[in-house]
Amino acid sequence: MSVVIARRCHVGGRVQGVFYRASARRRALELGVTGYAKNLPDGRVEVLACGEAAAVAAFCDWLHQGPPSAHVTEVAVAEVDLAMLGGAPHDFRTG
Repeated sequence: MSVVIARRCHVGGRVQGVFYRASARRRALELGVTGYAKNLPDGRVEVLACGEAAAVAAFCDWLHQGPPSAHVTEVAVAEVDLAMLGGAPHDFRTG
């Protein structure tokens, strides 16, 4: 049985208005990662990634690149206790 982990990421740079969230959702679904991607008022995107450790790591690596029109300058990754979330989400949403 695999271990499910969660990471909250804050992505900075040119990441709003460039299909970053939609691209993140597509990549998350490819990797089997659940969570969300949402715009923040300060111009960053917040991403919650939950899933098997290898899939979450691959997804977090992708966040540094993003879609072709994005220009990522920073990705801050923090561990999240799944118990604090009430368990892993069942899908990946954008908001």
